[in-house]
Amino acid sequence: MTNPRYSSMSWIRKLGRALSGEAEDREDLAQLMRQALERGVIDADALQMLEGVLGVSDLQVRDIMIPRAQMVAVRRDDPPEKLLPVIVESGHSRFPVIDDDRDDVVGILLAKDVLRLYASGREDDFDIRECMRSAVVVPESKRVNVLLKEFRRNRNHMAIVVDEYGGVSGLVTIEDAIEQIVGEIDDEFDVEDDSNIRKEAERQFVVRGGTPIAEFNEYFGTALSDAEFDTVAGLVMQQLGHLPRRGETVIIEGIEMRVLRADRRRVDALKVIPPQDVLPIEDRGSND
Repeated sequence: MTNPRYSSMSWIRKLGRALSGEAEDREDLAQLMRQALERGVIDADALQMLEGVLGVSDLQVRDIMIPRAQMVAVRRDDPPEKLLPVIVESGHSRFPVIDDDRDDVVGILLAKDVLRLYASGREDDFDIRECMRSAVVVPESKRVNVLLKEFRRNRNHMAIVVDEYGGVSGLVTIEDAIEQIVGEIDDEFDVEDDSNIRKEAERQFVVRGGTPIAEFNEYFGTALSDAEFDTVAGLVMQQLGHLPRRGETVIIEGIEMRVLRADRRRVDALKVIPPQDVLPIEDRGSND
């Protein structure tokens, strides 16, 4: 009878040799990894990451960047009192600093540098030119695996992406690159896996963008139309006329919806504040 531990070690060695270059092609390697999953040598999460490692070398920065139109930037001449609302509303930790227009990125501002001054009561001494860091610039065509190596080596977390003519086409962060390998990185705005809607506070809810409108209506006792769109994110995009960015707010039939998290492909999470006459399902139940 074959020793299970020996069998697993054998497959690990085979996988190691394949990753070292002994596999004849990409499909051969992918097949070997799927077999390793079937034999219990690796789990599904490990397979996903291994496939991400293989796939990241095929991606270019243009495939994962945040487009220029969705960049949250600050101006070099902005005073601290104008910077703080941008920092708080966006929730980002780093911001491109622009001069006359978005093609003129002169540096990167870290939110912690501004907040540190406010915490110490020295905001009057703030000079953005002294606080901002140098901007790293990369071409759209750079391979994501190369970018990730450079981020690690230089300890950078953000780069400005330029097109072949030198114009700014977007920005990319180390998180954007890592997510191609490990999958989407959750944050404090994520809703529990078994629920699309989470109550945060009195009349404040976090709702997944992909929540079906029918489920939203059932929870809040509303009658939002699902004739054109199936999800809440679809309604928000229809109202704005574009893919929303973080911090944008719409009011649909009296319900305030603020984008908490979004990328260049979708709206992930929304903060929902219903009016007083809209009762969530738990409140309707308590009043029966």
